[in-house]
Amino acid sequence: MTSQTTVEQADKAPEPASAPTPAKGLRGHPWLTLFSVAIGVMMVALDGTIVAIANPAIQKDLGATFAEVQWITNGYFLALAVALITAGKLGDRFGHRQTFLIGVVGFAAASGAIGLSDSIALVVTFRVLQGLFGALLMPAALGLLRASFPAEKLNMAIGIWGMVIGASTAGGPILGGLLVQHVSWQSVFFINVPVGVLALVLGLVILKDHRAENAPRSFDILGIVLLSAAMFCLVWALIKAPEWGWGAGLTWTFIGVAVLSFVLFAAWESKVKEPLIPLALFRSVALSAGVVLMVLMAIAFMGGLFFVTFYLQNVHGMSPVDSGLHLLPLTCMMIVGSPLAGAMITKVGPRIPLAGGMALTAAAMFGMSTLEAGTGSGPMSLWFALLGLGLAPVMVGATEVIVGNAPMELSGVAGGLQQAAMQIGGSLGTAVLGAVMASKVDSDLAGNWAEAKLPPLSEADLDKAAEAVQVGVAPVPPKAPPSVAEQITSVAHDTFMSGMGLACLVATGVAVVAVFVAFLTKRGANAEAGAGVGHI
Repeated sequence: MTSQTTVEQADKAPEPASAPTPAKGLRGHPWLTLFSVAIGVMMVALDGTIVAIANPAIQKDLGATFAEVQWITNGYFLALAVALITAGKLGDRFGHRQTFLIGVVGFAAASGAIGLSDSIALVVTFRVLQGLFGALLMPAALGLLRASFPAEKLNMAIGIWGMVIGASTAGGPILGGLLVQHVSWQSVFFINVPVGVLALVLGLVILKDHRAENAPRSFDILGIVLLSAAMFCLVWALIKAPEWGWGAGLTWTFIGVAVLSFVLFAAWESKVKEPLIPLALFRSVALSAGVVLMVLMAIAFMGGLFFVTFYLQNVHGMSPVDSGLHLLPLTCMMIVGSPLAGAMITKVGPRIPLAGGMALTAAAMFGMSTLEAGTGSGPMSLWFALLGLGLAPVMVGATEVIVGNAPMELSGVAGGLQQAAMQIGGSLGTAVLGAVMASKVDSDLAGNWAEAKLPPLSEADLDKAAEAVQVGVAPVPPKAPPSVAEQITSVAHDTFMSGMGLACLVATGVAVVAVFVAFLTKRGANAEAGAGVGHI
């Protein structure tokens, strides 16, 4: 079957045989399926942020360098981003139940191995394995939901799925802080073992294998290699750009290789009989808009939130636990808003909720650009809550648009696309907004320093001071008099806030662009036939 035929079939009402039927008993029950996959998804989403809190303790205990500690995070996200789409294809080929269970077992085992590791090299190695197994798990979860729920219930299911991801991501710093502070850094990883066992037992008992009649029967090996190379080079360039410099030849070499690999991938996919990603899939304007929307949302959200943690901990001097608690308004609004967004999207379609969600996100990011070093908890909580309320319909709606506009036999690939878009968007947001922050600090710090009549710095010392200020740290010398230390702190924090304000304004602009992209979306083709599907 050609890719064109595949997508043409997706635009028609789904075949009765492929529609989910009411389940009897535990196995295959839609809501129990949702509960089962949510446990596994929670484990992966939590790990994306919980580990950041443990990094300082790992660095101290294992005697690691700063660059080595960075790899604890970078290795995980790099493996996740590179493998997601291929992992989704594996689920389409071998069944999402099997892929999900393998992902759960592998992720939990890798987590336990990290807790037992006594060197930074082993920690990084098993973090990469975590990313690979997480990539198996996440698209499979969406594939299982798509196959288990009738169309008119799918938005609500994705809403709860998005709620779990949002709550786990935002709750990571709180749980991580408590575990590191009161137990050990190893406990951050060991906690995944019992969670993984629970997810495995539930999966074995409840999950039902669903395979579309037109599921792929072969592997596009060259396509996998080209796409993996493209994703690796792109994400790697984004990760290393702050260190190498955006104008560096090495940065643009990797970006160039990524672009060339994407072009070769597209050329190959148009010729192969069973492509990894049928390019005709992107003839769906709604699906393409959903992918772009997910990238833009992640740029604004993850890029902006990256600086908020530095703002809370280094400018306000909060502990990791306290900073996590200050983000509870965002978490709570995502928990409350995601199921409500799912219900709203079911009633009115995705366009208005998506556009409205991105408008709220733009307003929240603009509000965050007005924060100052002395801003109290009230205004912070208002903008964080507004951000969570805006993100909820976007997380749910864009996911439904991507997965719902893909044919059933490509639901795993669609789930991989959704997750890959988030990873690329997050990397882009952190890299681009980080560059904006660095540029603003570099341009303002020397003038602010001189204006405060502080002792002049050499060029080398000014560069070191700028690096500290970019993360909200005041470069106070060890023996500085209290009055001088106070002046340096004031200059550092004011300069950081000007950089964060500009970065949040850029994120605001990205969110505004996303408002217009949202109007290109529409309800998934299979969801349109929801009225004809049996109710649960």
